[in-house]
Amino acid sequence: MARKNASDDLLAPVTLAVGQEELLLDRAVREVVVAAKAADADTDVRDLTPDQLQPGTLAELVSPSLFAERKVVVVRNAQDLSADTVKDVKAYLTSPAEEITLVLLHAGGAKGKGLLDAARKVGAREVACPKMTKPADRLAFVRGEFRTAGRSATPEACQALVDAIGSDLRELASAVTQLVADVEGTIDEAVVGRYYTGRAEASSFTVADRAVEGRTAEALEALRWSLSTGVAPVLITSALAQGVRAIGKLSSARGGRPADLARELGMPPWKIDRVRQQMRGWTPDGVSVALRAVAEADAGVKGGGDDPEYALEKAVVTIAHAARSGRRA
Repeated sequence: MARKNASDDLLAPVTLAVGQEELLLDRAVREVVVAAKAADADTDVRDLTPDQLQPGTLAELVSPSLFAERKVVVVRNAQDLSADTVKDVKAYLTSPAEEITLVLLHAGGAKGKGLLDAARKVGAREVACPKMTKPADRLAFVRGEFRTAGRSATPEACQALVDAIGSDLRELASAVTQLVADVEGTIDEAVVGRYYTGRAEASSFTVADRAVEGRTAEALEALRWSLSTGVAPVLITSALAQGVRAIGKLSSARGGRPADLARELGMPPWKIDRVRQQMRGWTPDGVSVALRAVAEADAGVKGGGDDPEYALEKAVVTIAHAARSGRRA
């Protein structure tokens, strides 16, 4: 099989995503998976951690299928693979299989550098995913998010958003998504100020996003910040309900393009992509548990309980736990 090394070839035999920025790493994976499913809707995706990729496992995963289906094999934290497994991966790199895309996520640095060098030597498609530690980098990221969404935002608005949100790229991306969905025309500093100062309703969606992603500590931190800045509890339960229902709707829908699913489910296409990213780890039982938790919290904040804050915290913890239930199965 001829190796395709062009940076825009999402179906190259090997993609190497290097860095420690989780959002960018996840996007690198998602881009490959979306491209593979566009080429073959029945693409088999295997997303593995080092403890799941034991010596000999890779050979089983890349062995020919009776149905010659396309596969995407994702290996996270490749720098932590055992020495024997690294040998397996290096051997595979020299002769990748047809219809299989291997995606290696590597933190970079000295640890596991031999595998990094081996992937580069065979011409792996490489995606840089560095931590954005400089304010200027985060500002450029926000500008890029608006451009990707096809929307215009003033330089002052982009700077205000970085100042308000901070260094978390996921939160910055979520904020851009929320603004694009809610605001027509050019997004300016005044719009950002309305959303992210004081009673910023958008912060309720940050709580919901972190909860459905299974990020308990971050969800609770966002919840406490929202309540401390005056966000009404009912707005938070509403955001939680929307987040869980979106997971349930998309998980029960048939596969398809975001535009088709958007029409079927009544969601904007950008939200389809976001919910797909959040779905990993959810099960039907988990969705049911989470919906019950939201209903209980809603009753609690509308007068059915003595402590609305406790009701919300309990719901957030339950939802985050449900989000991780499928990963332990």
